[in-house]
This record gives sequence, structure tokens and C-alpha cells, in this order.
Amino acid sequence: VQLQASGGGLVQPGGSLTLSCAFSGFTLDYYAIGWFRQAPGKEREGVACFHSLGGDTYYTDSVKGRFTIARDTTRNTVTLQMNRLKPEDTAVYYCTTGGHWGKGTLVTVSS
Repeated sequence: VQLQASGGGLVQPGGSLTLSCAFSGFTLDYYAIGWFRQAPGKEREGVACFHSLGGDTYYTDSVKGRFTIARDTTRNTVTLQMNRLKPEDTAVYYCTTGGHWGKGTLVTVSS
């Protein structure tokens, strides 16, 4: 199983970014895949999760209405669309499934 997150960068407050998680080595059809983040000096926290069976999604309260997790079936990727970003969204973002973790991608929200 391989997971690779990308798409991080520097963005101003109120801006948008789209993170992508490219995965291989397994079939997502029966699994959940999610995004976690870890801000400097803080614990890693779950941000969003997508479950292929049923298409259910989950978001932590602080990102509801701003972030959207989605699956791109044509490219074996899961994306995290992040809108109206806030400085407190600054963190390293990781994608994970079945106990496997990819390398993170840094998102910095700052003016």
C-alpha cells in the first residue's frame, strides 16, 4: 500500500487549496480513507474521512462547510478541497487508510 499526499503550500487567509492523495496497492471500494493533520506543538487530529461503501463522509467540526473530501475514481486519488482557509488550518496534512500513512504535505495559511 502506498499513499502520497501533495498540493500543500502557502496561501493567504480566506484562500483555497486542493490536496490530493494518490494511492496504490489496494482497492478503495471497501475501505475508508481519510485526512489527518498535525499543527506545530499539537496532537494529530482527524480532518475528513470518506468511506467508499455507501459514500459516507465525515468532517471534524472546525472544517465543516469549508472542506470537502472526494474520490476521483479515474486517477486513484482522494482529494481534499479546502476553502476559506484560516491560520489555524496551518499543519502538515496526511492521508491514511487501513493503518497505512503517506508522507505529509505542509499547508501554511498566513498573510
